[in-house]
Amino acid sequence: MMSTFITKNNYLLATLFILLTLINFGCQKEDETPLFAETEVNQENSEVILRWNSLFLELEKDAIGMRPNATARALAYIHLAGYEALQVGMPNYISNQTHYPELIISEELRPDNIDWTIALNAAYARVYKHFLYGINDEGQQQITALYNEILTDLDNRNTDLRQQSIFWGNYVAEQIIVFSLTDTSAEDQITEPQPLSYEPPIGTGYWTYSHELERALFPYWGTVRTFAITPAETSTVPPLEYSENPDSPFHNQMTEVYLANNRAKEEDSDELWIAEFWCDDVEGLMISPPARQLSIANQLIVQHNLNMEEALVLLLKTGFALNDAAAATWKYKYEYMLMRPSVYINEIIDPAYQTNLFRLVDWPNPTFPAYPSGHSCFAASAAGVFIDIFGNNTVFTDRTHEGREEFRGMPRTFSSFEQMAEENSLSRILLGVHAKMDCDEGLRLGYEIAAAVNALNISN
Repeated sequence: MMSTFITKNNYLLATLFILLTLINFGCQKEDETPLFAETEVNQENSEVILRWNSLFLELEKDAIGMRPNATARALAYIHLAGYEALQVGMPNYISNQTHYPELIISEELRPDNIDWTIALNAAYARVYKHFLYGINDEGQQQITALYNEILTDLDNRNTDLRQQSIFWGNYVAEQIIVFSLTDTSAEDQITEPQPLSYEPPIGTGYWTYSHELERALFPYWGTVRTFAITPAETSTVPPLEYSENPDSPFHNQMTEVYLANNRAKEEDSDELWIAEFWCDDVEGLMISPPARQLSIANQLIVQHNLNMEEALVLLLKTGFALNDAAAATWKYKYEYMLMRPSVYINEIIDPAYQTNLFRLVDWPNPTFPAYPSGHSCFAASAAGVFIDIFGNNTVFTDRTHEGREEFRGMPRTFSSFEQMAEENSLSRILLGVHAKMDCDEGLRLGYEIAAAVNALNISN
């Protein structure tokens, strides 16, 4: 999986080479036309962004070993690169270097003239190849192909302007990658997402694995870099106390999962549609939960006809929210170590129970503890950003899985972002893999993270 992973030493050498090249290039021209192109970023359309996002969704589905945490991280850095590459043409916005001292982008290396679309195209191509490390050679070729297609579409641009813009996009992308490499916690975990050294603690009601393929996924992810709020800065509500007493709140919630899962399956109704529509659990079949929020953001860019600047800000904030949601959720998952409902139901209620996820995967459960729900936290963290930008009462139809026949993916329409996030959360109960307490806490935590992202100052 990691055959294409570039070592940090090689990376620093490559970056040094690019810096020297850029310095040399910058010395070749002194008297250029006025600063930058004739337009600002907010006068450009977002077509190139939509094309790159669509490719991400196509590739991420089959990216081995990334979901969901490494995908959330990739989205944060990819869209940080896109934002920073064009930030100088966005006079109402500031560079994120203000917030992250380890991020260094030299203004002295910036060309006098930049074509925003060409620079963005170059930046995306570079960061896609780095952060989508789980894709195969064909996927890498698709990245190169899209890069070249967009350049061909822009063939009428001035040659010098084209070259300066490509250099700038590549330079900023390299600086974002170098910045990401300073997060050694994430870098170390990416190479071994299911570490053999990790054995879950033993305790009543604790999560554990029953097969090597179910080993703990990203058990130390709570230590990775965040952008708006650290896991330690978030609040938490503990899960219900474990109990096998039929009259206990814990048992009642597990019974609710059992009944809802079986009802959805037996009636083959809208509940099963909701369960499978939001599933996004299955590598090779569906995109991951963080990528699902990118799909929604991409559709919102089209629905609201966002220009390039507006789209970049939306994607930056969404990426930050998803990254920070993964860190906080996984911190608490491995602190509370709560077992999955299916284990409890098999042991206490019905040994023949199977989740509605089971027909789509080789084993019945995601490979990490239940509390809080990651899907719910991703959904709310993104929804909180969408609400801040568009307002809550936005009618939206999610067409992410339109045309799929392997599962129930027909489009669904929502009258608000809160409604959409709540249905995403509910789907985990109907799928049989989470209890209500997992979902409620995931939503609460996600909105808390979104509030921190929305409060992050990137405006002048």
